[in-house]
Amino acid sequence: MKNTLFLYFALLLVIGCVPKKKYEELLRQKLALEADKADCVSRFDSLNKVKDQLLSDTTRLFSGFTDTQTLLGAEKGKNESLRAELKKMIDKLNKETGQFTGTLASKQKMLDDLESNLSEAKKKNDELAANLAEREKRVQELQKIMDDKDKKVSELKNKISNALLSFKDNDLTVTLKNGKVYVSLAEQLLFKSGSTTVDKKGAEALKKLSNVLKEQADVNVMVEGHTDDVPIQKGSMGMSDNWDLSVLRATSIVRILTSEGVQPQKLTPCGKGEFSPIATEKTDASRQKNRRTEIIITPKLDEIFKILENN
Repeated sequence: MKNTLFLYFALLLVIGCVPKKKYEELLRQKLALEADKADCVSRFDSLNKVKDQLLSDTTRLFSGFTDTQTLLGAEKGKNESLRAELKKMIDKLNKETGQFTGTLASKQKMLDDLESNLSEAKKKNDELAANLAEREKRVQELQKIMDDKDKKVSELKNKISNALLSFKDNDLTVTLKNGKVYVSLAEQLLFKSGSTTVDKKGAEALKKLSNVLKEQADVNVMVEGHTDDVPIQKGSMGMSDNWDLSVLRATSIVRILTSEGVQPQKLTPCGKGEFSPIATEKTDASRQKNRRTEIIITPKLDEIFKILENN
């Protein structure tokens, strides 16, 4: 305001000293200056407003920046915590991965060993299956041979029974036991007391038995002499005891069988003396039962033994 008054008095002084035209020029310049001043004031106000806005924005932005810095610091702390946690997890995972890798390698080795063992077991199983099939085949062959043997032994027993049908039951019996035919001949049919010579009736029975035996190619014949427990008189016919008596009687029967055509290779005489009794009572009836000759016909088992030897 002071500058304006100063300019105004300066202008009066100039007007009082200058011509009218000059005055008018100065007045025009004055008005132009006042217009510029007003424009400058307006611009100044605008700039003040802009400044105030900038200050406000700066304050707001600084506040936001501060908040952002705080938040950034907090997030940085979280980030570092997360990084530390992540590192722990990675280390743990690496450790577990290493352990898992080791376990996996161990499991793989176990699996490889198992597959190897399984392959070996399968190979052995195949071999066992083949052996089992072969054994089954041999068992079937063996069973067939056994069945054939049983059939033949049964047929042989029937033939012998039919051949000796005319003799009394208390003189002889024909039985089938354990796959063998037992022909038991009582002493009264074959021998007189203490004698080793076969009677005529006994020789007849042995002849009929021979007719059956000499037709049998695959049998063995055991002739067993048995006595009672009464000792013989020592020196009787050169015998010392019941052993001698039982052996000599068995030998006499073998000689008759061979003379009737039975092959000697099939025959075996033996004496049992009084040591294989069928009756243990000390009576005359029991002793009579024990004085006997047993002819045991056994089928040859060569085929069966061959099959068993190959197993």
